[in-house]
Amino acid sequence: MRIVHYINQYFAGVGGEEEAGRGPELREEPVGPGKRLQTLLGDEHEIVATVFCGDDYAAGTAEAAEEILSLVDEVDPELIVAGPAFTSGRYGVACSAVIAAAHERGIEAIASMHEDNPGLQDAGAAPVVESGQSARKMKGTMERLAAAVQKLAAGEQIGEEEGRISRLRRVNVLAEAPAAARAVELALARLGGDTERTELTPPDFDQVMPAGPVEDLSDATLALVTEGGLVPAGNPDGLESSRATLWLRYSLDGRDSLPEGEFESVDGGFSTVAADEDPHRMVPLDVARELEQEGAIGGLHPEYLVTTGNGTAVAASKHFGVEWAVELHKAEVQAAILSAT
Repeated sequence: MRIVHYINQYFAGVGGEEEAGRGPELREEPVGPGKRLQTLLGDEHEIVATVFCGDDYAAGTAEAAEEILSLVDEVDPELIVAGPAFTSGRYGVACSAVIAAAHERGIEAIASMHEDNPGLQDAGAAPVVESGQSARKMKGTMERLAAAVQKLAAGEQIGEEEGRISRLRRVNVLAEAPAAARAVELALARLGGDTERTELTPPDFDQVMPAGPVEDLSDATLALVTEGGLVPAGNPDGLESSRATLWLRYSLDGRDSLPEGEFESVDGGFSTVAADEDPHRMVPLDVARELEQEGAIGGLHPEYLVTTGNGTAVAASKHFGVEWAVELHKAEVQAAILSAT
């Protein structure tokens, strides 16, 4: 089977964030992780070309998927493989867009990413198999992807046993009873106290009650907090770029600004170029100091609190939120500005 592999600029080896705006390009050979995939697939299947594109361009340009498929058409493949994208949000969005567009055209396509990747929901009916959280899990991830590719090439369905995490193709089947009868049966079961029985498990969405407004900001202490991963240059305390397990605090005492070069964002879920050029885009200390000097706010908390929201578990986020609330309450902070990516 003739295969085209889609990857981003990082795995193509052409650069990092400075190349995130690069448009799609084609190379008629396996590149980066595609070399390992070709080895695992053996001689029966051939990666005839690799298409790569910058994350910003692929995820932020409406026509990117069609541009990528236009390059793919030049080599007439039978299958498109995208990723693995792990937990990288822009890369995952791009992979899903490519395989969804290919699927709509009738081209077999498959991607690999972690179940927490925000791009997963955009894959449509095309199969996505689970990857590890990061490239450190590349070996097992590529083995799983290769096995799924071989099964797909054989015309077989990719299911949960192959690591599928995207929705399965829906087909019509005959039920034992019509919908009306099943609905009545479920209603009677619910009235009888059975709260678990269902044909479709609904998503569980958390609800957060917003705090009331601050009556007088001119007498209030304000805090700056962020989930955008802004840390001193060099990331001295090792804040994770995704799936954070900790939060940190950094002093604002004696500072009226956060100069370029002294701070950087380590968040792996968005392009950090703009935040690195002007850290105030993530932590607006400059404007907060102006408000303080004008008397619009009573004062500014002497530290900013930071974590990384990219791929961070909901349970961890709740834990961080509780700790932040306790911290700010002890410091008699009345309001906080939370910046997010």
